[in-house]
Amino acid sequence: MGKRKVFSKTDLSVPQVEHSREGAGRIVVLSEEIPPAKTTVSFGRNITRMQKFDFARWYARGIDPITYACQRQIERFLVRQDDVIEATTVASHCKGGLRHFLDYLVLRATSLNRGLTLADIDRALIDDFLGYLSDLGISPHSQRGHYSNAKSILNALGRRGLFPLVTAGDDATFPRNPFPNIGPHQGETPLPTRQRQALAMALRQAVMPIFHDDVQVTGELLAYALLTVALHTGRNATPLLEMGADCLHPHPKDGSVFMILRKRRGYTSSKIALRGESGAERWQESTPTVKTNVERLIRRVLTLGESLRAEAPGDFKERVWLYRVHRGSGLGRVIALNGGTVAQAIKKLVAEHGLTDTDGQPLRINISRLRKTFANRIFELLEGDIATTAIALGNTPQVTGRNYLAPSNDAKRNWQFMGELLVEELMTGRIGATYHTTAMGRCSDPVYGQYAPKQEGATCFSFLNCLRCKHYVVTGDDLHRLFSFYFRVLAERARMNKRRWEREYAHIPRLIDNYIVAEGLRRGVFKPATVETERERARRAPHPFWSCDVVDNLGVFA
Repeated sequence: MGKRKVFSKTDLSVPQVEHSREGAGRIVVLSEEIPPAKTTVSFGRNITRMQKFDFARWYARGIDPITYACQRQIERFLVRQDDVIEATTVASHCKGGLRHFLDYLVLRATSLNRGLTLADIDRALIDDFLGYLSDLGISPHSQRGHYSNAKSILNALGRRGLFPLVTAGDDATFPRNPFPNIGPHQGETPLPTRQRQALAMALRQAVMPIFHDDVQVTGELLAYALLTVALHTGRNATPLLEMGADCLHPHPKDGSVFMILRKRRGYTSSKIALRGESGAERWQESTPTVKTNVERLIRRVLTLGESLRAEAPGDFKERVWLYRVHRGSGLGRVIALNGGTVAQAIKKLVAEHGLTDTDGQPLRINISRLRKTFANRIFELLEGDIATTAIALGNTPQVTGRNYLAPSNDAKRNWQFMGELLVEELMTGRIGATYHTTAMGRCSDPVYGQYAPKQEGATCFSFLNCLRCKHYVVTGDDLHRLFSFYFRVLAERARMNKRRWEREYAHIPRLIDNYIVAEGLRRGVFKPATVETERERARRAPHPFWSCDVVDNLGVFA
């Protein structure tokens, strides 16, 4: 008896690019399929404000085959074909990279005075697209983000054979490293101590009405509650927004509970313990803990949302952050908190409480920044224990050290060393007593000092060591030079390998901010107004010595 022939089943509901193959395997999209009857793609519910994306404006512009193929690919992503990615990621692909890529193709078709097809996607086109992104006047990190989003879509089309995808060699469709020397995007920076304390106080006041008996639950009030949880737990935005009503679980220790959040990536969960503790207690267990008021806040939100769950849409019934729309469109509907509502609440919080950064500008707050603030705070409390800090974040030590912690271990040692020396200088009252003016401030012994050449008549140019030198002093009159050096060091980040910058330069701005300036303000050596004036002056018009045109490479001063 012969083998039985097995026919593979094709799901006709999966979006396909209707095409034919001509000679030499060239793909031709069937013109009768363009444009499709429906040009709008719906992403469904996701944590962004973007619910749909309309391809209509790119049809009949000379790029129809590519537009059609991209639309079908987005539709395939949404039904989990070719790659398993979330709707939020697909929305990001469209909002960023794909939008810019299709705009660029329209310009290219116009300049060539002919229509473009899938066969036109090659290395030359991608190189020109990179040039187009560069001309948009956006940051290199933004350029890379848009390029990566577009590449994800094009890669999927190429793997399916819809255009000749070259994966290796000089003619590879996608260059191996189109953005050299900018390093991985570090995202947000942690909030300094003063700003973190000001934010915590503002959130405490803003969220208090939620405990009143006659409270009207709004998206804004829930956003303040969510930000409070984020500040004290360091969780990511998506798991927090999608918290389930069963997020609190018993803890083996009396008076404590686990908060468990689902993580989409890897289909895992993160766990953090909530319990009461005195201010003197330190983090002693492998599972991180936070004060019990966070648990109380979550339970209050769950109580207020209990009556709304029956009315909530099916996929929101088990969410924590539910509220009824009180005005505008959808009046009376029960909806769940989303990223857009949180962003609007942050703007209002910053404005009403006058939250500002060190430059006097409105404080930039988002959940990513709160997570990094949490990470650095825990790292500080644990006195450099990166392993336990990683557990608190739910990451590996490698990921935590690379992406979340502001200073490296070397920078931390330099930071502590600088603090000891600077405090000694300030307490002895020697600042400004006997000094020689330098490009960094003032030096009491530029010839035989700690890092000086120690030769009669020789001048010390070891300016990168000034902050660690016991002979270095700075007064209010030197702040312009100091901040000019500060911004010159920051400019080096875009000019060299990330690891080298972290190893050799990253500690310098932190030493200036957290020891020289902070300690000088505390002891009254500097006036706050003078510090801010000189910082802005150095940013706009740096001291000639630290101009990029004068000093091309800081390495000469190492």
